[in-house]
Amino acid sequence: MLVSEFDYALPPELIAQHPAPVRTASRLLHLDAASGTLRDLAFKDLPELVGPRDTLVLNDTRVIKARLTGKKRTGGKVEIFIERTLAAREALALIRASHPPAAGTELLVGNGICVTVQGREGDLYRVAFSTDVHAVLEQHGAVPLPPYIKHAPQREDAERYQTVYARARGAVAAPTAGLHFDEATLKRVEETGAKIARLTLHVGSGTFQPVRGADVETHRMHSERYAIPGQTLHALSGRRVLAVGTTSLRALEAHAASGKTEGETDLFIYPGFEFRVVKRLLTNFHLPKSTLLMLVSAFAGKENISNAYRHAIEKRYRFFSYGDAMLIER
Repeated sequence: MLVSEFDYALPPELIAQHPAPVRTASRLLHLDAASGTLRDLAFKDLPELVGPRDTLVLNDTRVIKARLTGKKRTGGKVEIFIERTLAAREALALIRASHPPAAGTELLVGNGICVTVQGREGDLYRVAFSTDVHAVLEQHGAVPLPPYIKHAPQREDAERYQTVYARARGAVAAPTAGLHFDEATLKRVEETGAKIARLTLHVGSGTFQPVRGADVETHRMHSERYAIPGQTLHALSGRRVLAVGTTSLRALEAHAASGKTEGETDLFIYPGFEFRVVKRLLTNFHLPKSTLLMLVSAFAGKENISNAYRHAIEKRYRFFSYGDAMLIER
């Protein structure tokens, strides 16, 4: 299977640069994969599409202000992008500098806070902070907006690039399907008799990495941490599972494949994958040639997704993280 099979042409003006005026103002494209039928709806219609048979599974990860700017002691500028925290004062990070920093290099951020490079771990660096990592990020970090959003992080991004139910800090990218919900919509969903359950998958920066190579099967996914509470698993039993976002889906299917309720997953889902848990998926529109586009193609069928994306482009839907949503029925 070739990566080029998952390409499509997207007019640049359809890449959403800012969120909708209010969270629920996005559009919703409803795809029935059994028939290929498409319906143009509004996101506020979602509660009418669920009921007592459904359990919606939300990813309650919280985006950290992962991007730090600083300098070497010699004066050279650096950018430190925290991929994940390891301890109160340790983290794994991507570092952008004029020359790759060697072990022992001291970097300065904020008001003289020292970040010491301890060594390489693959594409990442293990770094040690002179004080608490999360405190530094909260005070001096910036919201890690995706590379296709061209403006610098603004005040609205600190709120809107975060779900209203975000709790467990640790993600460096938002689970964007959840950005459309407000508290009133969640309440309307529960009033239909549908259950709402939560899990945590900390989205990593690898979600934006392109698929390397020409063949889909040779790609290796980045690893991400997840945890699924027992009460969430109980809420799935005998019900129709609607995963809110590809991250929720990956965590659920990783558990089904491994039996583990927490740990690391590098599950790569592409056409041919056998889904065991999720029957419905709420998701945004994804980048060409991306692993997420491959995932939704596996879920709904490659031809269905191609048709849906062509329709969305014709109807001028807004794409990617701040864009509109799709509800896909298997």
